[in-house]
Amino acid sequence: VREEIASIRERIDRTQESISEADRTREELAGQADRLRESSEGLAEMVAGLESRTATLLERLPDPIRERVRPLSQRFPSDPAASELSLSARFQNVIGVLNELNKFHREISVTSEVREIAIGSTTQPIEVAAVYIGVSLGFYASSDGRFAGTGTATDGAWTWTERNEAAAEIQRAIAILQGEAVAEFLPLPVTID
Repeated sequence: VREEIASIRERIDRTQESISEADRTREELAGQADRLRESSEGLAEMVAGLESRTATLLERLPDPIRERVRPLSQRFPSDPAASELSLSARFQNVIGVLNELNKFHREISVTSEVREIAIGSTTQPIEVAAVYIGVSLGFYASSDGRFAGTGTATDGAWTWTERNEAAAEIQRAIAILQGEAVAEFLPLPVTID
């Protein structure tokens, strides 16, 4: 019986040691969880700011790039605090949008678009060819050479300005970009603020 009591006391001592070790581990894990929670809150604030600034930037860009990034940008939550997306998914959305913006900004793009053109006292939809030089400058011209314009980012939106007198040069630039004309230097209307 004495041997059995000693054996039980020895098991009790080992159990108490393991309980003490488990308590220390639990306290360490609780401290780590607190630090991770604080870091997570900081990251949530950071991604909310990035989403907001990126959404504001998108308003100033031309339609082709906004359409290209729409699948990602529409995932930006309207209320970041109530978002059910993980932080990693939210960061991936912002990075995806910014990567596409960076690619578009390094390109010269030619697209076919419909523009509302003022003709007399009314506006009519006219098909035009548009050229975008990155995200900062654009030109358009109608196929008949009657209508042309320049586009640029302003404080709140992408803005087109009619420049019908430059239609021939803009048409020639579009033809060069599409491989329909021999390359040459062209004077295009650019306004620098």
